[in-house]
Amino acid sequence: MITIGICDDEPKMQKALRVPLERKLQLLGEEYRIQEYASGEALLAGSQTDGLDILFLDIKMDGLNGMETARSLRRMESDTILIFVTAYPDFVFQGYDVHAFHYILKPYEDRKILEVLEQALKLLGNLGEQYYTVEQKSGILRVPLKHILAFCSDRRKVSILTADGKLDFYGKLGEVEKQLPDYFIRIHNRYLANLNHITALEPDGCVCGDHFLPVSRTYRQQLEIAFARALLQ
Repeated sequence: MITIGICDDEPKMQKALRVPLERKLQLLGEEYRIQEYASGEALLAGSQTDGLDILFLDIKMDGLNGMETARSLRRMESDTILIFVTAYPDFVFQGYDVHAFHYILKPYEDRKILEVLEQALKLLGNLGEQYYTVEQKSGILRVPLKHILAFCSDRRKVSILTADGKLDFYGKLGEVEKQLPDYFIRIHNRYLANLNHITALEPDGCVCGDHFLPVSRTYRQQLEIAFARALLQ
């Protein structure tokens, strides 16, 4: 069980963090608990009993600010992974004093939040097999990301393409994209492809597993760059 704290005195900013964090943790199949605090004082009062593994801490808050709160946490010998969230990059260097793990600048970008979360989970040793979770009438299905070749959209329906076939569900490709790691790359308005399964680029598309997928001119250059980098790794 991973326990994550969010400390911010603005409810809408708490939600802006909580929603992508929950989505990602569900995708990973992790058991988790998220504790929210509206002030540094509330955080310190509950920190010893809540056992936080990871803390997203706003710096600019009324009352006890984030930096003062972090110093108090460290004096309590807390080894919580500390991630500052702030609209003020000037505070970055002060974070060294409290062993901050990372910074996220406001306004939040979901991809940045998820990137930092993955790094923190790796530090905790909790990042194992990753899954995409699909809710169907028969129940909830978890598809390992490494088995997914691509996602394809058709109006309100999205299809997961694998070597064994395809799985359909209702959704939007843009929302799916927000939940995925960076090796899933947009190649067309209707397609997201798993870079790890792309074996060749053609003038009008790419070979991804046993599928030939279209590549639009809009996304051609970014695919070529990403594919070249993947070959060098």
